Amino acid sequence: MRIIVSTINGGLDDRVNQAFGRTPTFTVVDIENGNIVNVQVVPNPGYNQPRGAGVTAAQLAIDQRADAVIAGQFGPNSYGVLQAAGIRMYSAPATMTVRDAVEALLRGELQPGIQGGAGGMGSYGGGMGRGMGRGMGQGGGRGMGRGRGMGGGQGRGRGYGRGRGGW
Repeated sequence: MRIIVSTINGGLDDRVNQAFGRTPTFTVVDIENGNIVNVQVVPNPGYNQPRGAGVTAAQLAIDQRADAVIAGQFGPNSYGVLQAAGIRMYSAPATMTVRDAVEALLRGELQPGIQGGAGGMGSYGGGMGRGMGRGMGQGGGRGMGRGRGMGGGQGRGRGYGRGRGGW
């Protein structure tokens, strides 16, 4: 069995990182007959990506042939990719070491993976954002755009505008 744990520095004594897609490293743990037989630390190629970090991290887990992954929570994109690939997801608290999390998983004590919201790990924040909309007002231009976008803080709303000028 191969378990991949989201970590900051990596290794069995490191703590479980709460972010999956934006974790700096993954600790890959191989289990045989209930014992840890191999540990390696792999950098997360999606760590500094402006977009798609969760999908890149999930693809790494697929490429590594992981049976299970452990993190604090999973974003919607990584959650979907891992679920589609049949990789089991588990959540562990930030106070737990990698070794403790792996042993808890083997004993059946970890909770199923928690799906966090988009941007829920302190990246940009989800929900409604104020946009830089273009006014679509009546009149001869100079619309005062006040768009409200749906997205991570920088919306691209159509907005509303009040035209000024010519009749």
